[in-house]
Amino acid sequence: MSEQRWYPPSRPRAVENGLKARSSRGAIGESWWSRRFLDVLESFAMGSRLTRGRTYARKGQVISLDVVPGEVRATVQGSRVKPYRVTIGLPAFPEIVWAKAEIALSEQALPSAKLLAGEVPPELEDLFADAGAPLFPRSVNELDQRCTCPDWEVPCKHLAATFYLLAEAFDEDPFLILRWRGRNRDTLLSRLRELRGHGPSEEFDDAAPAAAGSLLALAGLTRPTCQPELFWLHPPPLPARPTTLDVDRDLLLRQLPTPGPILGGNTLVSKLGTAYQRFGGAL
Repeated sequence: MSEQRWYPPSRPRAVENGLKARSSRGAIGESWWSRRFLDVLESFAMGSRLTRGRTYARKGQVISLDVVPGEVRATVQGSRVKPYRVTIGLPAFPEIVWAKAEIALSEQALPSAKLLAGEVPPELEDLFADAGAPLFPRSVNELDQRCTCPDWEVPCKHLAATFYLLAEAFDEDPFLILRWRGRNRDTLLSRLRELRGHGPSEEFDDAAPAAAGSLLALAGLTRPTCQPELFWLHPPPLPARPTTLDVDRDLLLRQLPTPGPILGGNTLVSKLGTAYQRFGGAL
């Protein structure tokens, strides 16, 4: 059992130009993916620690916040002169997991388009789960939480403040979730383009053609397969025409007004009538 220590209440030092939460009251986190992340923390019902963490986040006590593969780093100003260093570790996915996830993502046009539009599609959770690696932490124990403050309880209010600011950062840029797990935005999009056949792919030659044929610009359009050997073959026969109404061949012509003299007037109508009869007989 960890040692319990009590520290008297203290007021944090004011911070100029700190990172303030956009939410001034109520819940923090607007999107389902940021709320899913915070649910892990809030499910432990740590009461006043989370309340003070939200207060820190809204007052701007978080000085900096940076997301790198496998770790979130922050500095938080507390009551002491020197700000505290906060780190939240979450293992980055190995390359084999990312390879499976990227191939699966490239084969699904709608989730890919949503991701490019700045939204985390719900299907992304299942996609990573099928690859054997849940996207979001399932319990707080999966997170390696560290703070240089003297409070031994985890999470302390400085960690909690970082969690809340991180959730709002996820709202603004959903690619941060993927970056934390080991893929930055440019690398991910470049990989998806390769799988769709828009660039060279040497590492996954067997998997790329199947994935590439199912997207065009991540917009849900089908890209036709290039098969030059079929150019000289007869095209497949057209489907049988549906039943048509048996009408006079020049019915349409008779429904139109007679053109003016400059276009030929009745003479043009007569010539077109003859043409209609001939064309109709050839069908």
